[in-house]
Amino acid sequence: MIIERIPAGIYATNCYILTCEETYECAIIDPAGSANDIFNYIKENDFIPKYIILTHGHADHIGAVEELRSKFNLKVLIHKDDEYMLKNANYNLSAHMSGPNIEFNSDETFEDGQTIKLGNLEVLLIHTPGHTKGSSCILVENMLFSGDTLFANSIGRTDLEGGSFEDIIKSIKEKLIILDENIKVLPGHGPASTIGIEKATNPFVK
Repeated sequence: MIIERIPAGIYATNCYILTCEETYECAIIDPAGSANDIFNYIKENDFIPKYIILTHGHADHIGAVEELRSKFNLKVLIHKDDEYMLKNANYNLSAHMSGPNIEFNSDETFEDGQTIKLGNLEVLLIHTPGHTKGSSCILVENMLFSGDTLFANSIGRTDLEGGSFEDIIKSIKEKLIILDENIKVLPGHGPASTIGIEKATNPFVK
């Protein structure tokens, strides 16, 4: 497994390129912007893009989707409860930001517990509502891409479209903190952590 982090967009969203090192198939997680940097990294390494996987539908995580979809033959996936956000600039909040309105359709939606194959990797999609209705995390072996659900020593905000403080706490306690403590947490913003560190020190979890 190869993981590359590319900070993207005006909010420095962590876009990750996840690649199976045996087959070179890759998935782009939350391409917020910097489409050329993402495109060049994939082409320079001869990777084969299969999916764009979105952890949720907010504008700061989806800004480069259409440009990358036009360059690559891949599918855009999002949890079914956030699909509506992609189609409406007011719901995904791009209408309230400085850039252009963002509106597009996903290719497929997924549900909690669904798995997809990425080369020889098994990708588990975990529905963790709270930041948005369809917020999700992505677990691959010992790596958890936590989107805007769980951050290092913090959690995602819940005052935006689809947010619920009660739901995000429930998601984190019932679906994430129960995972192996050695699993690395790769969030949508900020530095990495581990499940063990967050279980012990995160003030929203303790």
